[in-house]
Amino acid sequence: MTPSIAPLRNVAALVGLVDRVQTRAFGLPGMATFYGPSGWGKTTAVTVAGNEFQAHVVQVKDCWTPTYLAQAIMREIGAPPARGVPAMVDAIGAQLARTDRPLIIDDAQYLLRKRMIELARDIYESSQAPVILVGEEKLPQDLTRWENIHNRQLAWEPALPCDLGDAEQLVGIYCRGVDVAPDLLAAIVEASGGSIRRVSTNLARVQELARSAGKRGADLAFWGDRAFQTGQPPELRRVDDFRGSVVALRGKAKRA
Repeated sequence: MTPSIAPLRNVAALVGLVDRVQTRAFGLPGMATFYGPSGWGKTTAVTVAGNEFQAHVVQVKDCWTPTYLAQAIMREIGAPPARGVPAMVDAIGAQLARTDRPLIIDDAQYLLRKRMIELARDIYESSQAPVILVGEEKLPQDLTRWENIHNRQLAWEPALPCDLGDAEQLVGIYCRGVDVAPDLLAAIVEASGGSIRRVSTNLARVQELARSAGKRGADLAFWGDRAFQTGQPPELRRVDDFRGSVVALRGKAKRA
């Protein structure tokens, strides 16, 4: 594991899921789903699991088509070009069957929007190699529309919200050199609503403020009444506030 990736709970959860599918008994289904809200560290976990199992990893984009998905997987596995989606699926299946390396598909919720999910099933059926879908919180429910894919899932693994243990690991990455007091760290975790991304953003802000103030430690009193990054948009500003500012600026200009 690289020093820049903390050993968070979701990293362990996805690694455990891939291992469970990889070592499943003969005859059991070989697909699985890892799901959770955006910002909970799923893609970081994919990076670690991909390295751990030498898995093939593809991150789907919303604009992709079935053809582009097949081409992306072909590039990932290093297969020579093939003409047409059926030929590419056969080539991908044959390659995965030979190596038995897992295929991890990140942002798999996009597979459902353009009916690319059947292509993932075809690849699994052609290879019987582990196929892990990683996506947003509603992915398991959305997959019920495809019974022939839903019943091929060996397991459904939920991503876990960021807790104090995870946050302590993140301090060493995003707030290095600053001693973050327990009361401030607990407040950050609570305000961040389980999002590893928001915890990281808040810790980076603590580091910035502490360094600017020349401090090596930061607690809740140091943070004061500043707002945490919570995922909520800023409050709507009133037009009257702008008018007052403009009048004040005009007055200063005239006095100058």
